Amino acid sequence: MKHLALLRGINVSGHNMIKMEALKLLLEQVGFNNVVTYIQSGNVFVESEEESAASVGFTIKQEIFKQLGLEVPVVVINKTDLEDCLQNNPFCKEKDVDTKKLYVAFISKELPSTAINDLKISQFKPDEAVVKGNKIFIKYHVGSGKTRLDQKYIEKKLNVIATMRNWNTIHKLLEMY
Repeated sequence: MKHLALLRGINVSGHNMIKMEALKLLLEQVGFNNVVTYIQSGNVFVESEEESAASVGFTIKQEIFKQLGLEVPVVVINKTDLEDCLQNNPFCKEKDVDTKKLYVAFISKELPSTAINDLKISQFKPDEAVVKGNKIFIKYHVGSGKTRLDQKYIEKKLNVIATMRNWNTIHKLLEMY
């Protein structure tokens, strides 16, 4: 089964530095097949007989810690999750939407529809967000670097692991599947 592991917080501002070649080798050594990485931000395709996304994520996280001494949260998704992003992003229905300001936060568990209330989105206006299952669709007014509505805030407010990808990366990852 093919899985997409999204590693959070690697190779950002000199922290949690992991070369993709080293990550690929590490994952192959623990039994994953056809390991393919995309850009330096921690997008890794792996194939495994293991069907459970949670088990795959746990193994990857555990091995990174054992081999590299880094605590790296991992969210594992599948092709259906990426297809769902493209089909159900409410902001893509808007006329003249700037896709450079669209992001998706992938969450470690399904969220109830009431989770949007916990995020208190109104305090981030004009940024917008919509919760759907294990994803939060976000449209930034200025950009992701100029807001407090980020992955750390989402994790704290919802008590989850979250990792964000921009719209172009989501498209590319789906192409690679």
